[in-house]
Amino acid sequence: MRILIADDDPQILRALRVTLGALGHEVETAADGRETIAAAAAHPPDLLVLDLGMPELDGVEVIKAVRGWSAVPILVVSGRTDSADKVDALDAGADDYVTKPFAIDELLARVRALTRRTPAASTAPAPVVTIGDVTIDLAAHLVTREGVRGSVRLTPTEWKILELLVRNPHRLVTHADLFTQIWGTADVRETGYLRLYIGQLRKKLEADPSRPVHILTEAGMGYRFEADPGA
Repeated sequence: MRILIADDDPQILRALRVTLGALGHEVETAADGRETIAAAAAHPPDLLVLDLGMPELDGVEVIKAVRGWSAVPILVVSGRTDSADKVDALDAGADDYVTKPFAIDELLARVRALTRRTPAASTAPAPVVTIGDVTIDLAAHLVTREGVRGSVRLTPTEWKILELLVRNPHRLVTHADLFTQIWGTADVRETGYLRLYIGQLRKKLEADPSRPVHILTEAGMGYRFEADPGA
């Protein structure tokens, strides 16, 4: 099993790498929030073990970003003991929470429990979605339009935005979610860039870009994807 361990404490990283590696797991480590997101995207793990108090991006922001495209089990291992921190992590999408210092036997039991409950979570098939005369195939990274030769060309950033929206149908995807996932920062002051990308996606996908029915704006908050506006 591939396990990604994210913690800014080198001693914990070393101890967990040795312990889990000795049990036959393939272990990758990350020392900050942005590195964690990049590692999870480049080599999707079967389990993410995550500290909350990391540099660059807080653990809760990492959870929200990863949940934008993956249902991988997430086990939080943190020194934060306040119940509000636990609630924030679980509400963001974490599956379990262990408080530091922890007994290694307990941690291993939690790992086994999570992987038993969701053995195929990280390998869920990517959807194929049809909106009007446009088909979006996430697995093939392909967008086609009926009656038009060839595929609809999207830039890498346009594709990332579209994939995040399509994987979260009917749900509000906030500006912070998009900035964290696409650019690795929760700083949402420059939303003008995001509006430009959304505008380009609407031109390529919507029947009437000036009156979008699939990529909807939630004023001041973010965007929502609706495959079937009549549903």
